[in-house]
Amino acid sequence: MRLHRNLTFAVIDSIRDIFNEGVYADKAVEKALRRDKRWGSRDRKFVAETIYEIVRWQRLYAEIAEVNAPYSRPNLWRLFSVWCVLKGIPLPDWNQIEPTPSRRIKGRFDELSKIRKFRESVPDWIDELGVEELGEEKWTKELAMLNKQAEVILRVNTLKTNKKDLQNKLKEENIDTVTLPDHPDAIKLVERANVFKTEAFKNGWFEVQDASSQLVAAYLDVKPGMKVVDTCAGAGGKTLHLASLMENKGQLIAMDIYESKLKKLKVRARRGGVHNVDTRVIDSTKPIKKLIGKADRVLIDAPCSGLGVLRRNPDSKWKLQPEFLDNIRKVQQEILVSYSRMVKPGGKLVYATCSVLPSENQNQVKAFLASNEDFTFISDKKVLSSQSGYDGFYMALLERKK
Repeated sequence: MRLHRNLTFAVIDSIRDIFNEGVYADKAVEKALRRDKRWGSRDRKFVAETIYEIVRWQRLYAEIAEVNAPYSRPNLWRLFSVWCVLKGIPLPDWNQIEPTPSRRIKGRFDELSKIRKFRESVPDWIDELGVEELGEEKWTKELAMLNKQAEVILRVNTLKTNKKDLQNKLKEENIDTVTLPDHPDAIKLVERANVFKTEAFKNGWFEVQDASSQLVAAYLDVKPGMKVVDTCAGAGGKTLHLASLMENKGQLIAMDIYESKLKKLKVRARRGGVHNVDTRVIDSTKPIKKLIGKADRVLIDAPCSGLGVLRRNPDSKWKLQPEFLDNIRKVQQEILVSYSRMVKPGGKLVYATCSVLPSENQNQVKAFLASNEDFTFISDKKVLSSQSGYDGFYMALLERKK
């Protein structure tokens, strides 16, 4: 493989933005891909995947290169050189690239690969927390899977099409897919591709949504004609899935504290032919009070550490701090107590997170049930990446007594 100067500079600048300026990796990649309209799909793939790889393995590469963040320009190039050596990519004779001791880099890699926190490239405190909550063996397996690149999974929009027709439509655009057992609305791309440029996407035939995430809406057991509330809807991935499961019948209320996210939801809903969704911003206690005891179903997809989705958000492990986790656990309990009041007697509630930590999941449910006798536990589902091959998730189904 031969390195091209303009592509490499895009990678270097993006790594600088992510680690020195705190820019989110997905935003840095978006910006990088806008640098040159002449880039083909292979160029764009190189830029995006190289940025994510260096972000994912930052601690390991930095330890080998003997550099620390924030990174100076020469140190960014040292990180990049380590990536090249470990990938077997010949280093070009450029001014920016210093003489690189390839044998020492490979030897150091072998050495550090025996230590999990370096091998899997995570901060000490996250590694310690994982062991504390999941145990040595389970955490080791989970962390290894969370460092693998996430596959592209689509959720078929059954309001507009079916799985077979969507697969055939994508095949016409040279995108091959396979179905997934136990995921009725999911198909997986055989090879990564930009699905957002397809006619099928423009026509609202699918949404990009991980297989584990697709389990959440189904777990809520909704039926057409119900009054359903998605309390932490965000940009609406699970809201749109709920709408399709409800066959566009009934009332679906999508709530969030961020109006900007709900605006994105409206755009996605229009494209997907969803017309039973009503969006409401939680800007005070009023929106909650108006719905107390009125919903057949309530989904609480709670804010969390995101430790189950590191495969697609590798930069979050560098941005996450212990104090955030302490605070978010309090927020989760407050949300559970407050939003659960919207469930009517005999109605059901799902509490979900994209975390694998029991302290954010089953422990939160136990604490809630201990102080809320109106609710009973029905079941829960713990999805580990190491067992499923997809994102780590948790969901618990509760029922309000009649």
